[in-house]
Amino acid sequence: MKNKATIRKRFIIEGLISLMIALTPIFFYAYKYISPEAKTWSFLGFEFTENGFGYVSDAIYYYFGKIVPLLLLIIWFVTSKHWWYHAILIPIAMYSFQLYNVLTYESKNIDENEILYVIAVTMVIVPIVYFIRVKLVDKHVHGIDLKAMDTELQILKEKEELRKEREKLEQRQNTLSKKM
Repeated sequence: MKNKATIRKRFIIEGLISLMIALTPIFFYAYKYISPEAKTWSFLGFEFTENGFGYVSDAIYYYFGKIVPLLLLIIWFVTSKHWWYHAILIPIAMYSFQLYNVLTYESKNIDENEILYVIAVTMVIVPIVYFIRVKLVDKHVHGIDLKAMDTELQILKEKEELRKEREKLEQRQNTLSKKM
C-alpha cells in the first residue's frame, strides 16, 4: 500500500515538472499577449507594473527572459545524476543575479555588473567540480581506490608497530638471557 502512495506521489511530481517544462515557451513569450501600451497587468490575482521599464510588456519580457532559463536550469540541477551537476550552479547563479537586478531595476543597467558576483560563485564551484572529477578519474580511469590505499597503509603501519614490539621483546629476552 505504501508503495502505491509513493508511486502516485512521484507520478504527480514528475507530471507537474513535465507540465512546467511544456509551458515554458508560453511563459517566455507572455509579453506578446499583453497590450504594448499597458502600464499595469493583472493575472491570477497578481498585478504587474511597469517597474521603470516604461510598459508592463517590457517588464514581463525581462522577467520571464530570466525566470524561464532559471527554472529550467534548476529542474536540470535537481534531476541530474551526473557527477558534474554542480557546474550547473554557475548559470543558475548568473540568472539569479540577473533576475534580482531586473526585479529591483534601480541601476537602469541590465546584465552588466552581475559578472563580479558570478565570478565569486565560480571560484567556489569550479574547485569542487574539479575535486570530484579528480576523485572519479583516479578511481575509474587509473584504478586508484583511495579507501583500499588507506586500508593498505593502515595495515603497513600496524605491521611496523608489531615489528618494533617484537624487536623490543627480543632485546628484553637478550638482556634477560645475559643476566642469567
